[in-house]
Amino acid sequence: MSPRKALTLSNDSRLRLQTIIRLRWIAVSGQTVAVLICHFGLGFELPLGYVLLLIALSAWLNIYLRLRFSGRHRLNETNAVVLLGYDIVQLAGLLFLTGGISNPFVVLLVAPVTVSAATLPVRSTFILGAGALACAALFINYHMPLPWADSAPPVLPELYKLGQFSAVLATTVFLALYVRRLASEARQMSAALSATELVLAREQRLHALDGLAAAAAHELGTPLATISLVAHELQRDLSPDQVANKELLDDLELLRTQAVRCREILQKLTRAPAVRDPMHAGVTIRQVIDEASEPHRNGRVLVEVLHQGDGTATVPSTRGASATRHGIAEPEGQRQPGIIYGLSNLIENAVDYANARVSVSATWDEDTVTVSIADDGPGFAPTVIEQLGEPYVRAQSAKKLHGGERSGLGLGFFIAKTLLERSGAEFEFENRATPPGGAIVRVTWTREIFGRPHTERG
Repeated sequence: MSPRKALTLSNDSRLRLQTIIRLRWIAVSGQTVAVLICHFGLGFELPLGYVLLLIALSAWLNIYLRLRFSGRHRLNETNAVVLLGYDIVQLAGLLFLTGGISNPFVVLLVAPVTVSAATLPVRSTFILGAGALACAALFINYHMPLPWADSAPPVLPELYKLGQFSAVLATTVFLALYVRRLASEARQMSAALSATELVLAREQRLHALDGLAAAAAHELGTPLATISLVAHELQRDLSPDQVANKELLDDLELLRTQAVRCREILQKLTRAPAVRDPMHAGVTIRQVIDEASEPHRNGRVLVEVLHQGDGTATVPSTRGASATRHGIAEPEGQRQPGIIYGLSNLIENAVDYANARVSVSATWDEDTVTVSIADDGPGFAPTVIEQLGEPYVRAQSAKKLHGGERSGLGLGFFIAKTLLERSGAEFEFENRATPPGGAIVRVTWTREIFGRPHTERG
């Protein structure tokens, strides 16, 4: 197999060849500067020829890789492990020549392991980490003398060397776990944002249908008017008492009436947003809740939508009691698919974990609009409630559903939270302390933001 074919793309590795080349150039530069300063600046006696040979070997390897392959190539797992393993071996060779575990630069053995933790599977990181630690352990007793300006270099006690090895071990484990965790969260966030972008793109396509409808109405208006006019002219030219033309006359009347109906439908599609229409502007908060909960009302769990009376709203107090305010108009805003989709996702999540009932209600006052979604399930796990809304949060309920343990990735919750926060909403999560228990999600807007057109929102 040719070298070009050996460096193939693999889904197991996210490491580009260009990244390794750049990192190795940094290492070569640093190693060269350190050696020259120690030998010529501080007067330390080094096996300079062997040291520079190892550094030059890394430089020539970089030049070969850069000329032979494109920097855009992503390495497969095997090639990445080989190249990072070479970096460990090359650095180990330098450390062997310059004091082993006594050399303060021994901590640099951690660098290739850290790169692996961020870009390669766990097994590769484990292999590279074990190799680096094996070299560090070997250097406790096997190495050339530590370079020093005097004729007699310092002799470090064995306990100090063990402490150096322990430091390398702790640093390797900590950095590998820490970097891997950060890289994993970054990948999860990227995947979640990609999924959210797909949802938002779908929302934008829905909005674009309004423009397509207006364009269709404009283009079809003229031919429909022509059809109606021609049908009317033909009706006028035909004599109604001519029995032979009676059937044709009826067909012309049908053609004219259907053309008129098509024009009326197109007028509805192009109706101005100011016109009150449940599918356009002027949607009340109760209509939003009804539309969001409709897909979930025919399942095993009862989804109860609590409507308040006209002009009244039940407003929870800070102590859990409730008071009724009269004369407060029901909130009304522009219909937004993102809000409906987000609330529907939250309701679906509540239905998944509920035992028998989910309650969806809206409360409002002069300043705020709040939608509450409560279920009678096990509630939010204490270890998860602080992370709700983050992508790929794994949570398991205390009960089994459909014969298996229920677990969720949290992506739907993340998308719902993103869409609703985009509309100006704020969130509150809690567990009910009183029977029947369960979880409560509250989504709150100010009345000004809820009633503001979508294009004016931040």
